[in-house]
Amino acid sequence: MTRSADVSSSDSLRLRLTGSAALVIYVALVRVVLYLIAAPHYGYFRDELYYLSCGEHPAWGYMDQPPLIAWLAWLLQHSIGTSLYAIRLLPMLADVGTIVMAGILACKLGGRRWAIFLAALTVLVAPIALGFSHLFTMNAFDPFLWMLLAWLIVHLIQTGNQRLWLWIGALVGFTLLNKYGVIFLIAGFLVGIFVSPLRQSLARPWFWAGIALATLIALPNFLWQMHWNFPFVQLVRSVRQNGRDVMLPPLPYLGQQAQMIGYLPSLLVVLAVWFLFSSRGKRYVVLGCGFLSVLGLMLMLKGKFYYVAPVYPIAFAAGAVCFEQLTDRPWLQWLRPVYALALFLVGALFAPLVLPLLPVESYIGYTKKLGIDQPKFENQQQSKLPQIYADMVGWEERVRIVSVYFHSLSPEEQSVTAIGAPNYGQAGAIDLFGPKYGLPKSISSSNNFWIWGPRNYTGESVILLDEDSPEKYASHCQSLREIAHPQNPYSRPDENFPIYHCRGFDLSLQVLWPKLKPWK
Repeated sequence: MTRSADVSSSDSLRLRLTGSAALVIYVALVRVVLYLIAAPHYGYFRDELYYLSCGEHPAWGYMDQPPLIAWLAWLLQHSIGTSLYAIRLLPMLADVGTIVMAGILACKLGGRRWAIFLAALTVLVAPIALGFSHLFTMNAFDPFLWMLLAWLIVHLIQTGNQRLWLWIGALVGFTLLNKYGVIFLIAGFLVGIFVSPLRQSLARPWFWAGIALATLIALPNFLWQMHWNFPFVQLVRSVRQNGRDVMLPPLPYLGQQAQMIGYLPSLLVVLAVWFLFSSRGKRYVVLGCGFLSVLGLMLMLKGKFYYVAPVYPIAFAAGAVCFEQLTDRPWLQWLRPVYALALFLVGALFAPLVLPLLPVESYIGYTKKLGIDQPKFENQQQSKLPQIYADMVGWEERVRIVSVYFHSLSPEEQSVTAIGAPNYGQAGAIDLFGPKYGLPKSISSSNNFWIWGPRNYTGESVILLDEDSPEKYASHCQSLREIAHPQNPYSRPDENFPIYHCRGFDLSLQVLWPKLKPWK
C-alpha cells in the first residue's frame, strides 16, 4: 500500500513538473531571465526618450501616437522610476503575458501539451517578439492586447455568450489608445464575422453595444486629433512622401517577414492559415481572416515589416494545434521534440541580434561570423551598429557635453539660455538626463514638442543641437560659434553633428514658434 502510494505521488509530481502549465511557466521564466540580463545594456532607445517626455505632459493624444504609452510613462515616473530596468519591466511583462496567452489560446483551439508548449516557445524565440518586448514602446503591448482579443472571440464562438461583445468592444477601444494598427486586425475580424456563423451577432444588440463602447473609449483621442487637424495622418503622409521608410515588393517583404519571426516559425504560420480555413478549424475562421487582413494590407500598403508582428502570436497558437494534430501518429511524434529543439537553437542564435546581450564589439564580431544582421526599416545611413542599437548609444554623452558648456556661462546668461533640439531623440535626452547635469528642459519643433512650445525663452541665447548647416543660423544670430562636435562611431551618423551657441537671435521664439509647426 505504501509502495503504491509512493508511485502515485511520484507520478503526480512528474505530471505537475512536465504538464502544460509547467512548460509554459518555464518558457516565461526564460523571458524573465533575458530581461534581467539585457535590460540595462547599451542605453535608452530614441523613442523611449520621447515617450518619457510625453509622460511629463499627459494628454488624450499626441502628434504621432495615441496616449496610452505616455500614460504608462507618467505612471512609471510617479512609481518605480525611469531607470532602464524600470521602463523595460512593463514590456517584458507584456511579453510574458503573450507567451502565457499563446499557450492558453492553443488549448482553447483544441491543443494538448505539445501544442501549448510549442505556441508559448515560438512566441519566446521569435526575434521580433524579443526585440519588441525589450523596449518601452507601443509595439511591446500590441501582441498581448491582440492575443486577448483573439481569446475573447474564440470564447464567444465556443460559448455563444453575446455579452462578450461588450468586453471585446472595451478591449478594442483600449487597444486603439495604444496603437492604431489594430484597425487592420479588426477589418479582418469583421470579414470573418460576415462569412461565419458569428454573423448572427449582427442581429443582436450586444454586438452594436460593443462597437459603441469601443467608439466611446477611443473618442477622446479622436477629438484630440481633430482639434489639432489630424497631425498623425499628416505625419504618415509626410513620411511616405519623403521616402524615409524602406518599402519592399511582395516577395522580398514576405522574406523579411520570415526573417523577422526566425524562419522556422513560418511553418506554424502556414499551418495556421491551412487549419483556420479547413474543416478542422473553420469554426475559428475569423482568426484566419484577421491574420490575412493584417498581412495582406501591409503587403499592399508597403508598411514597415514589423507592423505585421502583433498578429503572429495568434498564428503560432493555431499553427501549433495543427502541427500537433498532424504529428499525432506514433511514427511522427518524434518531430515534436526535434522541431521544438530547432526552434530553441535558432532562437538562441538570433537572440543577440535583437537583444543587447553582448558588448558592442562582441556583437559586431558575432554578426560578421553569422552573416545575418537586423533588417533595415528606414533609409538611413548606418553606423557600426544597426539602427535599433545605434539609437541606444550616445545620448547621455551629448547631454554631458552641453552641460559643460552651459555651466561655463554666467548665471545670468544661463537663466535665459534655451537648449534647442532638432528631433525628439535629442530633446528627450535633454529632458531625461538634463536634471542630473543641472540643465533646463529642451525646446524643439519636432513632433509633440512643438505643442509644448518654447517655454519662456525669447531667443536671446540658444544652444543648438542641430544637424542643419551653420549658414542657416548665421544671418539670424548676432554671434554663432561651434562649441562641440560629438563623434560616436556607434551612434547614428545623422546624430553626429556640431553643437552651436547662438546669441542674439533676431526673431522672438514666441513669435516664430507658430511658423515652425511640423504639420499643417
